[in-house]
Parts: sequence; C-alpha cells; structure tokens
Amino acid sequence: MERHGDEILVTEKEASNKTRPQGVRWVLAVSLLAALIAMSFVWIIPALS
Repeated sequence: MERHGDEILVTEKEASNKTRPQGVRWVLAVSLLAALIAMSFVWIIPALS
C-alpha cells in the first residue's frame, strides 16, 4: 500500500484480500464429468432396449 497525499494505491490482492482457491477447478471438472456420464447413461440405456 502506498500513499500519495490523499490518494492510497493498493494492489489487486490487497484490495480483494482473498486467495484464489484452486479447488473450484476440481469441483467443476468432477461435476462436469459426472453430468456427462449421467447423461450418457440416460441416453444409452433406453437406446439398448
């Protein structure tokens, strides 16, 4: 954080004050894969009958 008179300059990380979680990518990937498998079963099982 830098101060220039009345103006305060902060970086993006200081302003948001949070970390960017990497677990969100894994949750998205796993849920996308699960949805793809579920939709495939819904389509394939009736097609075999």
